[in-house]
Amino acid sequence: MPIYLAVAQMLIAVVLIAVILLQVKGGGLGGIFGQPDGVYRTRRGIEKTLLRLTIVLAVIFVAMAMITVATA
Repeated sequence: MPIYLAVAQMLIAVVLIAVILLQVKGGGLGGIFGQPDGVYRTRRGIEKTLLRLTIVLAVIFVAMAMITVATA
């Protein structure tokens, strides 16, 4: 397995973990600043961006894992 694939996969994993930890369960980012729970609202701004970034990073991570297995 080429070393650059392993390094790239580790970097993607670290970024994916960080993005997941930035997402607050349930209330979104508004929950940090005192927004009441149980209020329905759509994802906007940074929450929507974090969700999309999480999906993209997860797909890239899985693709890198398949590439790594194929080259081994």
